[in-house]
Amino acid sequence: MMTQFILSLIISLIVLVFLILKLKVHPILSLFVAALILGIGSGATILDTIGLINNGFGSTLGNIGIPLILGAILAIGIIDLKAADTIAKFFDKLFKGKRMELAPSLSAFIISIPVFGDITNLLVAPIASRIAQAKKISMTTMVAFTGLGLILTHALVPPTPGILATALALEADLGFVIIYGIIVSLIAFFITWILFRKWTEKEFVPPLPKFAGVVNDDGGKKIGRGIPYSLAFLPILIPIIFIASSSIVNVFLAEGTILHNVMNVLGDRVVALGSGVIITCLIAFMYKQTVFASAMGEDNSISKDTPFLQVIMGSWVARGVAVAILPLLVTAMSGAIAGIISQNENVEVIANNIASSNIPYILVPYILAAILVATVGSITTAALTTAGILAPVLTVLGLSPEAATLAIGAGSLAFIHMNNSGFWIQVHLFNVTTKQGLKYITIPTFVASVVAITALAIFNGIGLI
Repeated sequence: MMTQFILSLIISLIVLVFLILKLKVHPILSLFVAALILGIGSGATILDTIGLINNGFGSTLGNIGIPLILGAILAIGIIDLKAADTIAKFFDKLFKGKRMELAPSLSAFIISIPVFGDITNLLVAPIASRIAQAKKISMTTMVAFTGLGLILTHALVPPTPGILATALALEADLGFVIIYGIIVSLIAFFITWILFRKWTEKEFVPPLPKFAGVVNDDGGKKIGRGIPYSLAFLPILIPIIFIASSSIVNVFLAEGTILHNVMNVLGDRVVALGSGVIITCLIAFMYKQTVFASAMGEDNSISKDTPFLQVIMGSWVARGVAVAILPLLVTAMSGAIAGIISQNENVEVIANNIASSNIPYILVPYILAAILVATVGSITTAALTTAGILAPVLTVLGLSPEAATLAIGAGSLAFIHMNNSGFWIQVHLFNVTTKQGLKYITIPTFVASVVAITALAIFNGIGLI
């Protein structure tokens, strides 16, 4: 039976890769077909398999649906407020015009925490291009480090869909995943930047002409009704602070105290992200002109005569849901595959065999996720499939849910190449060739992945996580 299960898992993944890469079948349908093959191939009936798919899909959707939609609405608000430009100007001022590739890179690092990776690419690529034009920086440098900053928090810091769903599937403390995810991401980013910053400058690639313009040299001050730094960061930081603070309070304060109860409410993922949305709406009322100008450019139904409340309550929600629907359904269908895996009795046998080997346990989720992302291409699918395999056997491996979640996240960014949609978006927006993409996206991301799992192994070894 175990051989049959492993064979079914391998075949289902091969079919998944073939459908997506060769036949260009939509990922949702491809995942559904792969789930059917896995369930039926493992010995379940068609009806039982469909029941498992429904349960896995529904439970994943129930866990991440509202947070994901709130995150999407928050992202639309950040776009319309031009917060990405303000954040980039903050880092411009911070580094005083030196090592300017760090401005869009760290902007992407922060923005990608609540905002989907593809949207973050669209937000920061023009900023990176304008800086590259003004400072004569090669786009090979920009794509290497802007892409790196983006993908690290995308893979390691909730509430991005994949790592959020993985944390929930493994019942990890979301606050501690956020805290250690940020720490590990920063370590991985700066070590990789130090290792590769000279190497990425060896060939020069100009930015796309449509993005290459003059950077507003405002000395870091507001231009017109541009929002100040504090307000640009606030909608992003508030959900993170609420969730992380709740986890810390749970450790140090007894249950039933007023602060404990208050922080438990604020730290709920829906409340925390909802708070971010509310704050974004309040800021929007302060900067109506900026929001109107942005919304009119993105939504043809918006005009100067549109009531402002309709812009933020109508346009933002409609555009946010449109952005969220695909990641939401792909993540939920990935959860269906994870659910089928986790329900199979052979998973525990496999885990026991791994536990009796000499492989350091922290490397097990990392290697599994790395193999899956190399073949499937989707960070979310790789992470959730690995979570499905490991969820029933974490105690056997002796790993905390938080350590396993972050190890999966580190593994899920190990091999970002031509079967990953984000790879092609970056190749296009940053004006590099496919060969240059493999050189300046895939290699630095792999090294960052290795640095991340090394840091996690150290933290795990000394008992911090």
